[in-house]
Amino acid sequence: MPSSLSCPSSFSSFRIQKVFWPLIPVIGYRAVLGLSGYVISNVAFVFAALSLYRLSLVILKDPNASLRASVLFCFNPASIFYSSIYSESLYALLSIGGTYLLMSGVNNVPALLFALSGSVRSNGVLNAGYYGFKALHQSYYAMYVKKRPHLVLKVLLAGALRCICIFIPFLAFQAYGYYNICHGRNPEEMRPWCKAKIPLLYGFIQSHYWGVGFLQYFQLKQIPNFLLASPVLSLAFCSILSYWKADPENFFLLGFRTTLKKKYTPAFLFSGGEEPVRDDNHSAAKKEAINVRRRQKSISQDRSASPSKNQISVSGYHSAIVLPFVFHLSFMTATAFFVMHVQVATRFLSPSPPLYWFASYLMTSAGKSRLWAHLVWAYAASYILLGSLLFSNFYPFT
Repeated sequence: MPSSLSCPSSFSSFRIQKVFWPLIPVIGYRAVLGLSGYVISNVAFVFAALSLYRLSLVILKDPNASLRASVLFCFNPASIFYSSIYSESLYALLSIGGTYLLMSGVNNVPALLFALSGSVRSNGVLNAGYYGFKALHQSYYAMYVKKRPHLVLKVLLAGALRCICIFIPFLAFQAYGYYNICHGRNPEEMRPWCKAKIPLLYGFIQSHYWGVGFLQYFQLKQIPNFLLASPVLSLAFCSILSYWKADPENFFLLGFRTTLKKKYTPAFLFSGGEEPVRDDNHSAAKKEAINVRRRQKSISQDRSASPSKNQISVSGYHSAIVLPFVFHLSFMTATAFFVMHVQVATRFLSPSPPLYWFASYLMTSAGKSRLWAHLVWAYAASYILLGSLLFSNFYPFT
């Protein structure tokens, strides 16, 4: 039997339903949309924090530091975007969850999650860099350690296919835009981007309507926005600089000169952890795994000895396994500072794990740990308050 709730917001053409006025179903429809978006964002925020905790355990090998990093993420300066109907929470879940699975030894599922993250935000395609880093190191391992050059092609091909998978949503959306706006149109009516050799609607909108481009934002009137972004950019720069100072040679040589002992776990990212690189002789593979575990055990027993000034550690923020994350953060930081609207950096960099690992490291550093802890929490609290006031009133917070 028809009722007032069965009348859709588009004013159904069924005559029998014309006796029901449309306000209640319209309100219900809007409320469901808003509530569902709010629930999805906040649930994704919670699971993103859990994923960061698990990832931190794998990378840092320190439960306390992992917990601190996760708590910092829960109260990050861009929290207002994670608690509202915005793309940050879902992107963080897919991106961090994908890296957690990748660092745990899973091969294909992370590529799917990274591809989905590219469907949420365009910078999701940068996650392909993790597979690129992995493929390069496994190729090096196959060539110079395993002495099996024929395996290099298999490793590179597997990495390339997964990277292509990650790029598919971005490219498909650009093709969809071209088909709807440019396809079948008179050449005289086409916008300039339609006639480009590589017609990218995303880049055209960013540059033409929003003024995004290299050094385009370096104007005197944008100084307040640079000041607004300065805390997160400073934190990112210090985290990159701190990692670089730990071992400059390892940083600039992409980790190829780092020994397997220093790479610690998960060593599969650097060595033969993927199927194409594994030896066909399973007993040999098992023996090698046992040897790696023995080396790791000896490393953990000697960990009380303090490392030299320019020697990368085997665990914690300065471990070799953090290197691809630091490269990822470096590229995003440079993009935010030189290319984007710089105030967006606060939320643009917020899903990056090294920020929270480095902040957690500062809180326990010798000498000024209490001061750093107060500064980090003061920064987070002030931006949460500022963001809540500005964003909810439609001011350009980020």
